[in-house]
Amino acid sequence: MDSERNKPPLAFQKDHTRVAHGNSTEDPWFWLRYREDPAVLEYLRAENNWTEQATAHLEGLRADLFGEIKGRVKEEDQSLPVPKGPWEYRVRTVEGLQYPVHVRQERGLPESEELLLDENELALGHEYFALGDLTVSPDHRFLAYTVDTEGNEEYELRVINLDGGEIVDSGIGGLSYGLVWANDSQTLFMVLTDEARRPDRVVRHVVGTNGQQDATIFNEDDEKFWVGISGTRSERYVVIGSESKVSSEYWLLDADFPSSELLIVEPRQEGHEYRISHQGDRLLILTNRDALDFRLMETPVDQLGSSNWQEVVPHREGVRLEDIDVFENFMVITERREGVPVLRVCDHQQDDEFEIPMAEPVFEAGSGANAEYSTRVFRYNYTSLVTPASTYEINIDSREQALLKQQPVLGDTDLSAYRSDRLWATSIDGTKVPISVVWRPDAVTWPAPTVIYGYGAYEIGIPAAFSSARLSLLDRGVVFAIAHVRGGGELGRNWYEQGRLEHKQNTFSDFGSCRDHLVQEGWSDSDRIVARGGSAGGLLMGVMVNQRPEAFCGVVAEVPFVDNVNTMLDPSIPLTVTEYDEWGNPDDGVTFEVMMAYGPYENVVQEDHPALLVTAGLNDPRVQYWEPAKWVAKLRARTKSTRMMLLRTEIDSGHGGPSGRYDAWLEEAFVLSVILEMLNQAESSNPARDSS
Repeated sequence: MDSERNKPPLAFQKDHTRVAHGNSTEDPWFWLRYREDPAVLEYLRAENNWTEQATAHLEGLRADLFGEIKGRVKEEDQSLPVPKGPWEYRVRTVEGLQYPVHVRQERGLPESEELLLDENELALGHEYFALGDLTVSPDHRFLAYTVDTEGNEEYELRVINLDGGEIVDSGIGGLSYGLVWANDSQTLFMVLTDEARRPDRVVRHVVGTNGQQDATIFNEDDEKFWVGISGTRSERYVVIGSESKVSSEYWLLDADFPSSELLIVEPRQEGHEYRISHQGDRLLILTNRDALDFRLMETPVDQLGSSNWQEVVPHREGVRLEDIDVFENFMVITERREGVPVLRVCDHQQDDEFEIPMAEPVFEAGSGANAEYSTRVFRYNYTSLVTPASTYEINIDSREQALLKQQPVLGDTDLSAYRSDRLWATSIDGTKVPISVVWRPDAVTWPAPTVIYGYGAYEIGIPAAFSSARLSLLDRGVVFAIAHVRGGGELGRNWYEQGRLEHKQNTFSDFGSCRDHLVQEGWSDSDRIVARGGSAGGLLMGVMVNQRPEAFCGVVAEVPFVDNVNTMLDPSIPLTVTEYDEWGNPDDGVTFEVMMAYGPYENVVQEDHPALLVTAGLNDPRVQYWEPAKWVAKLRARTKSTRMMLLRTEIDSGHGGPSGRYDAWLEEAFVLSVILEMLNQAESSNPARDSS
């Protein structure tokens, strides 16, 4: 690439230096915290303008990519109807509209369809719009929902009377996720946040009383814990949970009596995590007590303490019990074995047990939309790197299953043209690390330009899932790989434990080893590999830039957590205290040294580094915008690289980027165009398009 083309003009560099160092003598980056400061916005917009100038030559490619992404999507589409009582609920998308429309119909009567909520109308006049929770009252008369118009994940409540369409409640703000009706269809339970945006309390709200009858029924004072609520599928209980990264505690409230006392299931204990479900006269409890990868217990609903728990499914090391879906007379347990999910049905009515068969060796599957408790069918979602999102329904009695819907991929796309595989790399300590790869054989010239994606935190596994947008890379001969590194949840709880706190370096070593394996085995070209990751995966990207600058021709770091040490030293920043169990508390000297050893901001190297695309969201509550901004500023000031370095900040959104679907496609087209530029593939044709 032309190095001069990718270097900011001198006037911009001088202005950047003036703004970046501000006036503070103690912290030259302190200014970045003040997003309403004109100098801050001027700086961020100057970076955006530079990014626009530096990528102007990709405008045609971006337009092609957007056209390809849009052309594969069935814009006028609708979800499967989800039955609940006398109604069936569904979500519809309309061609040309950014947001979904929510409708319902009387069960089995399509002609009775009525509009519930049009998100497009709610989004009018807002640059950003996100629907949080949406829930219909048990008597089906009221619709409660929450909205965010800033991207900061703070929501406002609204309640509509579905009989006439009028708003009967609005204006309560500062809400987090979670909205549950009591069975009287008049009482709502919701979660509010504190000044640090930590969900810390549950409020009982009576609809239509302007908050005059509201009461806080649960308050969490420990800053390491955050609060959530849900309702059991049986509709018998409202469940309040308080969790840290390593401990949990649950309380039950009788949904028939919204003013009744809370009942504790099991008091919190450091290191004990559990989750609960209700079935008949018992609770089912997933617990890690004496079980690293969890086991399933049960207890009578009137004997909640753990001294009464009896084992239902024992612990099996390396088989992670991830979830349980409970119905009136059966349950479905989701396990993960060797990185692959297994759905196991336990049929209490027939006293039988079986696993749901899957079509491919590497895939992702999990519970679908199952709203009813009394049923003998189960819906689940299925996808793989070469199979679009699909919804199946299995009959528990006959074990027959049917494909109800598969997300269509338009544009004469031949899905049989793509292949996927599971590889295993060896990390520097001898650990085997899985890699999922997908490619298009008739488009690839080996070794191939490659994009490798990584995350590795919070015990979150990156699914081997289908992406319609990704086909634009595969059609141009690019291989896409997912490095399932330690810190994620792909291979059980121990896989997570080996990639957090003092073991965090394993995440970074694993990712580098996956990259090396792809090169050594002839999959990839050592000079044409781009790394991509976001949020905690953006931390991984920042470390790669420092520790392995020669290994990648480009790095895409989206809303990256790259100032981890300074952020974790400041408990006033949202989420900091609750994150101590994931990253460590740097107030401890040993922990501080561990974090300093890999922190991307602290370890910027002067050597040449890969081409960079870094994104941020001005209203992001998870990774504050100043982290990527100050990291890029330091890279500009300290390194000798002449490669492309771009910072792009979404001024009107937060952690997830643009909210509308067309805007999201435009954003992805932009990112893909930069990736292809990094790979020297920006001029590559799309064989699928050219052959049509």
